[in-house]
Amino acid sequence: FDWSSIDTSHLPSSYKTNSRQEKELLKLADHFFQQYSHLCPDRKPLFIHPVNECGVQKFVSTTVRPTLLPYPDMYYWSGCASFVCDYLIMEPLKCPITPPSSLYSPTTILKYQRGNCFDFTVLLCSLLVGAGYDAYCVHGYATLEICSLDQTQELCPRLRKPPEVPEEEDPNKYRVKYPLEPQSKFELQQKAKKEKETEPAQEEETEEEVVMEVGKPKRDPLHGLRVHAWVLVLSGKRKVPETFFINPFTGNPHSTMDECFLGIESIWNDRNYWVNMQDCRKGCKDLSFDLSDPFCWEIMFSDSNEPSQLPTESAKDDTDEMQEKEKIDMSFEMPLSWVAQIKVSCREYENPFSQGKKVILYDKAKQEKWAAYANGDGLVERLTVYADSDRTEELEVKEWFKHRKDLLYMREVNKQTQLITDHFKPGHPLLLKAHSYTSLEPETGHTVEFYHTLRVDGLWKRFENATEMTEYFVGREDFLHTRHIEFDERDKKMEKAGTTADANPRPIVQIKEYFHRNPEKPADEDIEERIFMVIDDIIQLTYHLELHDTIASQVVFCRVIGREKREDEIFLSRENTVKYQPWSSEKHKNMLHLYDLLWELRAEQKDLKQQVRDSEAEMLNILMVRKDEEANTELSVSMYGTAKRGQEHEATV
Repeated sequence: FDWSSIDTSHLPSSYKTNSRQEKELLKLADHFFQQYSHLCPDRKPLFIHPVNECGVQKFVSTTVRPTLLPYPDMYYWSGCASFVCDYLIMEPLKCPITPPSSLYSPTTILKYQRGNCFDFTVLLCSLLVGAGYDAYCVHGYATLEICSLDQTQELCPRLRKPPEVPEEEDPNKYRVKYPLEPQSKFELQQKAKKEKETEPAQEEETEEEVVMEVGKPKRDPLHGLRVHAWVLVLSGKRKVPETFFINPFTGNPHSTMDECFLGIESIWNDRNYWVNMQDCRKGCKDLSFDLSDPFCWEIMFSDSNEPSQLPTESAKDDTDEMQEKEKIDMSFEMPLSWVAQIKVSCREYENPFSQGKKVILYDKAKQEKWAAYANGDGLVERLTVYADSDRTEELEVKEWFKHRKDLLYMREVNKQTQLITDHFKPGHPLLLKAHSYTSLEPETGHTVEFYHTLRVDGLWKRFENATEMTEYFVGREDFLHTRHIEFDERDKKMEKAGTTADANPRPIVQIKEYFHRNPEKPADEDIEERIFMVIDDIIQLTYHLELHDTIASQVVFCRVIGREKREDEIFLSRENTVKYQPWSSEKHKNMLHLYDLLWELRAEQKDLKQQVRDSEAEMLNILMVRKDEEANTELSVSMYGTAKRGQEHEATV
């Protein structure tokens, strides 16, 4: 991009000339720079008053234009940083070891959607200061990866796991301390001699390995000299708990202890300019960011009438002229920014990618971003995880969606097993929370999770394939938490005839139900597990255990051999009843009690069969709805989305 060809004729007069106050400011800045150069001759020149797009010198603090944009995300540092790194295209510095000779206004940078690290930083700092943060532009030094926006050696932020908090173990001073195993001193001496002999050979091997290793980057010959600009956010304002850096190229936060940032020359905001007087040989990790400390930071315009605190030379080297310059009053009221008001339209805010999408390469991962409504299915981000650093073999793909009417917001695809998991926001008509599948065809293996608090039956998860179905419940009054159903194969003759699944249902072989403990019932009356073997006509009950019990009570009702089963008939005898209730009372040993229990179980078995058929029908309905939603994806448009509604209006006219 040729910056010399941009049109500056339409820019305001403040871009092309300096006011009287600005001219006075430049004189004071020159005086400060002369002092700095004389007293710190070994330091690099300061970045104080570069020229703007009109070729006019402007003090860097007046280039910062505090602005609060009228979008909710732009009130937070993360939203501002994401917008800047997504909206602008990165341009490297012409010379990597010197700051640029020009610094354009944030309005021009936004118009052409490109800039170097200083342009990124000034725009981001303007937005952060406008949002109420104590933010500063930083001129310093960083590593090659930071300066060139090379993230191929970094782990993708989406893949970073939160740090595990170690559990504190209670010290036990009475713990028995076992003696260490005895070791021979002679053997230890011989082992140490062998290690010394093998050390030179190992060093040669490691050197060869380092040379042959491809994964690690080569040493940068300009390490420590590469100029970079980033943002410093101090703690305090906006309840920021800890001071941190923001890399404007990526929008990611960094600790001030990060080894990627190698040193700081100066910082500035819209009110003042500070020069770092601390040693940066160990990077930024030992720096103090107390800007009120004159030994750490030399302020250009002091709030009081005190003279500058720059280090003085010995009395022999001081001249009368320098002493007079040191006595010059450096208190000054910063003029208003010469930059016009920063404006970002709704269309620009909702479509920040100038090239349609943004691609970021990480270590064994690739991240792609799109603007909202750029894709018909609502796709806004895709993360592909690879098995190798060359990014040839895909392991996993994660996709994020926005504004879908079916409320799908994320999809995970395991490329090795082809397992797809869809995640939904609350509000789906079928109360879906997640759906895992390899195919949307019935009985091919589906796991569905629901927002159980909105369901009457408390179902939160269901798994189904061709031979079984398992349901999990939460918060039921009957304390049921799991139901497992086993199916047999369908009648093959009916399948050949072309009948539907409803007309030829799968035979139910067995139904198992598991219950939590009901504290209001005695353990020998509280069922823990009940099994309905439908084909074998067997019902088995297992009861909960009391604290002092070791063997659970059981009751088994079996089919009577040689007797035809009649409808609505229950035949009970000691031959078809097996019970073991050592802890039960006398009433449970009564045959009449067992008869009533068997009658209830028969009725419940009939209801359970119907519930299983209803669950099968619900799964078929879910798959049918999901097929339709994927085939006819619709996006919702917010009533506040003025840019998108304007596009739809233009399309319909």
